[in-house]
Amino acid sequence: MTSEKMSSGQIYTRRPGRWLVLIGYMLVAGVSQMLLLNFAPILTRVQSKYNVTEMVASLLIMVFPLLYLVFSLHAGSWVDKKGYKFTVGLGSVVMALSTLFRIYDESFYALLIGQIGIAVAQPYILNGITKLISDWFDGEQAAIATGLGTMGLIIGMAVGLGVTPGLVESFDMKGAMIIFSAITFIAAILFFVLVHPNSMAPKSNEVSMIKGAFGKLIRNKHLLLLFCMGFLGIGYYNGVTTWLEPMLAVQGISSKDAGLIGAVINIGGIFGAVIIPTLSDTIGKRKPFLIMCTLFAFAVTYPLCLGSNVKILMVLAVAMGFFLLPLLALLLAMTEEIAGAKFAGSATGILMFMGNAGAVFVIILMEVVKGEATTFINSVYFLLAALSIAITIAFVSKEPKQIRQEEKGNF
Repeated sequence: MTSEKMSSGQIYTRRPGRWLVLIGYMLVAGVSQMLLLNFAPILTRVQSKYNVTEMVASLLIMVFPLLYLVFSLHAGSWVDKKGYKFTVGLGSVVMALSTLFRIYDESFYALLIGQIGIAVAQPYILNGITKLISDWFDGEQAAIATGLGTMGLIIGMAVGLGVTPGLVESFDMKGAMIIFSAITFIAAILFFVLVHPNSMAPKSNEVSMIKGAFGKLIRNKHLLLLFCMGFLGIGYYNGVTTWLEPMLAVQGISSKDAGLIGAVINIGGIFGAVIIPTLSDTIGKRKPFLIMCTLFAFAVTYPLCLGSNVKILMVLAVAMGFFLLPLLALLLAMTEEIAGAKFAGSATGILMFMGNAGAVFVIILMEVVKGEATTFINSVYFLLAALSIAITIAFVSKEPKQIRQEEKGNF
């Protein structure tokens, strides 16, 4: 432990063990995203194998944002009241046990039950990130630590999208599900080994979901802007990843190539989730990067979703991931900076609630606006409209430091 001090006078966040704690969290968070997206690149195979419609097959993915809406606020409250070790750990156990249902691949509904269990566990895992980071990392490292935490999510997404088709081809559905289940159990065990609260951090007897706290959070205009951007940004990402394979299939792109393109989005995001938050921390500003991320996502949406050249699509996918996926890390960091550590779990719960509400909205609306058309061009126009609103929000938002000065500790 070095002698670097926090503004509070406590010497605690520089302990080397904080990185192992973060890695332990990244593992289970990434696995939850991997399991979410296992079926996204093989939706057409699922339709054929189980003789279900495109919309029914998409339930394997749709249950995640739907159930996040149900459990997100409760999960955020539990993070603040019971701690991230208990809450995330419980989610990890439920997630691991739920993967066992997916091994029985003779029934579509067995897969769906497994996905439902994993989806219930996910908010209890993901909503712990800001509380864990506020416990172990100071404000100067908040965005990069959050970026690394979300990098775990992105790696999981990349594995789910890029590896699943090949594993299913090599080992069939059952074999692939056994492999994913084993990975999940290992990640859950490592979480319990590596993750623990920071014993040297200042303790508080207060919890964030006290009477009136929820209303205070959602009435804050600055947080509300972030929640709206989460609605649009997370919704946009889920819409693209859910329908990417069908969108590109119309352009003559194979399921395997579509899965790789989806994985490449996340590979770009891995680098972006480290580089962009680091730059943001270095210059001490968030707003310019919100603007940059949303503008670049807007620029590549049309050619990525409607292109037919695999090599060009790979390049566009890297650019999309590099600039879009760090948006979540920035939003999480800004949410904690505005709401404060005491309210971190609940504020994150609201942000993720809004993001998953956006996911449900965008996924469904993309199918609705597509209608009977053979291409997804109307859906792409809808995505561009959503990003236009996000860009506007980015321009009108304020820096957390400026907000804290104006509100003088309102939270």
